[in-house]
Amino acid sequence: MERASSLASLPPSLSPPKTKMLQRQAAAANFSSFKPCFFPAHTTKSLFFPMDKRSLHSSSSSLSSLQKLSQPRQNQAVVCRASQDSSASTRSDELVVHGVSETVVGVLGGGQLGQMLCQSASEMAIKVIVLDPLVGCPASSIAHDHMVGSFDDSATVVEFAKRCGVLTVEIEHVDVSTMERLEQQGVDCQPKASTIRIIQDKYLQKVHFSRHGIPLPDFMQIDDLEGAKRAGDLFGYPLMIKSRRLAYDGRGNAVAKSEEELSSAVTSLGGFGRGLYVEKWAPFVKELAVIVVRGRDNAIVCYPVVETIHKESICHIVKAPAVVPWKIRQLASDVAHKAVSSLEGAGVFAVELFLTSDGQILLNEVAPRPHNSGHHTIESCYTSQYEQHLRAVLGLPLGDPSMKTPAAMMYNLLGEDEGDQGFHLAHQMIAKALTIPGANVHWYDKPEMRKQRKMGHVTIVGPSMGVVEARMNSMLVGRGYDGQPASVPPRIGIIMGSDSDLPVMKDASKILTMFGVPHEVRIVSAHRTPELMCSYAASARDRGLQLIIAGAGGMVASLTPLPVIGVPVRSSSLDGMDSLLSIVQMPRGVPVATVAINNATNAGLLAVRILGAGDPDLLARMSQYQEDTREEVLRKAEKLQSQGWESYLNP
Repeated sequence: MERASSLASLPPSLSPPKTKMLQRQAAAANFSSFKPCFFPAHTTKSLFFPMDKRSLHSSSSSLSSLQKLSQPRQNQAVVCRASQDSSASTRSDELVVHGVSETVVGVLGGGQLGQMLCQSASEMAIKVIVLDPLVGCPASSIAHDHMVGSFDDSATVVEFAKRCGVLTVEIEHVDVSTMERLEQQGVDCQPKASTIRIIQDKYLQKVHFSRHGIPLPDFMQIDDLEGAKRAGDLFGYPLMIKSRRLAYDGRGNAVAKSEEELSSAVTSLGGFGRGLYVEKWAPFVKELAVIVVRGRDNAIVCYPVVETIHKESICHIVKAPAVVPWKIRQLASDVAHKAVSSLEGAGVFAVELFLTSDGQILLNEVAPRPHNSGHHTIESCYTSQYEQHLRAVLGLPLGDPSMKTPAAMMYNLLGEDEGDQGFHLAHQMIAKALTIPGANVHWYDKPEMRKQRKMGHVTIVGPSMGVVEARMNSMLVGRGYDGQPASVPPRIGIIMGSDSDLPVMKDASKILTMFGVPHEVRIVSAHRTPELMCSYAASARDRGLQLIIAGAGGMVASLTPLPVIGVPVRSSSLDGMDSLLSIVQMPRGVPVATVAINNATNAGLLAVRILGAGDPDLLARMSQYQEDTREEVLRKAEKLQSQGWESYLNP
C-alpha cells in the first residue's frame, strides 16, 4: 500500500510506532476511496513461458496495486496501477524516479510493442506509463501505470500527457491534432506530431518522400472510378489500391488485376469516401526492412538490413541479416537513412522497402515506432530496438545496433484458429520451440485468440543463416510438439573425390566428433561429377555450413565464400606432391588453407580453431585439448625418465 498524502503533515515529534500506526490508518482510509479495475477472466487457457529476464516482469498485479487514479471522465478513462506509487493528483514532475533518467515516458498504446518497451524500460529503471483502451492490454501488467482510455480521444490524451515527461507512441493511429496542440503548449512529443501526421496518411507519406527524392513506386490519388481507370491506363495491371488512413497488416490494401476488378476492389476498401490512392505494381523479388534510430541531437544509426516474408499480407518471418549482396544492403540502408532524415523527432523508425529484380530499392512505407521487423533485436543485437527507442526519446546516448550473433530469424505466432483451439495450437508451437537451440519465446498474453492475430513470436539465433533456417524448419515440422529434440544441422562439410580418400579424410571426422561439431561427409568429385561439386559449393552457405574440408579443394574454394581447408591426399604415383602443389598454387584471389600430406587430423583441428574464434565453447574445448596433450607429453617424459627406455619400450 502506498503512503497516504496526508502523512506529509505528520509532526516529526511522533514516535516511530505511533507514526506507523497513523500511516496504516491513513493508508487504509485512502484505499477505501479507490475502486479497483478488474481484469476480465480468461475464458481460454493461456500459457506463458519466461525465456529470459524480461519475461519475469510479466507477473500479474495484486488487487492492492490496482487503484483508481481519478474520477472517470465522460470518456470513462480510468487508471490501472501496475506498481505502487503516488496518488491520482500526482504530476509527473513529482514522481520519484531512480534510474538512468528521471523523465517519465508516456506511451500512446499498450499492445505487444508497448509490452516489450516496458520490459526494456524495467531493465534501466525507467518509468513508462501507457494509455490504452483495453483493461488487460499486454503492457498493463508491467507498465509503471496504465491509464485505461482511448489514445485517439483528445481529452484523455491531454489528461495523460500531464503525467508524462515525454510523450511517444507505439501505434501511429492516434489523435495527432491534440499532439500538435500539446506541443504548442510545451509538451515534449517524440517523434514530433508533424511526423505522425505525415505517416498517418499514406498518400501524404508518399508525397513527402517523393519531394525528398526517395525512390518510390509510381502513385496517384483517385477520387472516383474514372480516376481509377486512368490510373490503370497509366500504370497497367495488376494495380495496387490502398486506403490513405488506418491501414496496416494488409488491411486497407486491394489488388485489381484488370479494369473489370476496379469497382469490386474499391468497394472492398469502403469506397472512395474513405480516401484512396493507387500505386503502380512493384515487381519486387524480396521485401526488406531497416530499423533506423534518430536521437534528439539528430544523430542517426541503422540496424542491419533484414528480409521480411509475409503471409496474407502480415509479417510472418524475418531473416536477419538479409541474404542479399553487400551493395544491396548498403543501398537499402542509404534509402532508409535518407527517409528518416526527412522527418522530425527522435525515436525508432521502421522503413519497409522493395528490392526489384533489376537491383533497385523502392520505399514502401515508414512506421514511426518500434516494429515487427525489429523484434529479433532483443536477442540478436547489442541494443534492442526497444531500449534504443527509450534512449532516443530521452536523449540518452544511442546504443550499438550491430548484431552480436551471426544470424537470427523471427517467427510470428499468428492465431491459427479461434478461442481454445487457437490457444492449444499456439502452445504446441511454443512447446516445440523449447526444444530448439537458440530459440527465445515471447508470449503477448492477449486474452482473446483470433485467426491471424499476433499472439507472440519466436526468435532463433545461431552461427549462420543456414543453421538458423534448419532450426526454424525443425520447429515447424508437424506444427506441433512431438516430444523429440530438434535435429542439429551440420556446421562443416567434409568432401572427397573418391572413397579411396576416406581412410585419410575420416580422421577429420573423428576430430570433429570429439569436439562435438556437427558435420557431414560426402563424395563430390571435381572431375567425374563437376555439376554436383558446383551445386554443393554454391549451396553450402545457404544450408548452414560454415567451413569445408576437402581433398585438395581448390575448385571448391572458387565457388564459395566459406573458408576451405584442403587436405593433400597421398597418391600411388606422386606420393601426394601433386595434390599439395595444386592447393598451394591456386591463383591469387582463391585462398585455400592446407595441412601436411594425409594429415586430415590437423585439418579437423584447424577447422575447430576457425569456428572457435566466434564460439567460446569451442575455444575453451580447444584450450583444454592443448592442455591435455601437454599433460600427456609430460606423463610420457616422466615415465621415460623414471623407467628408462628399455622398460618404456617393453612394458
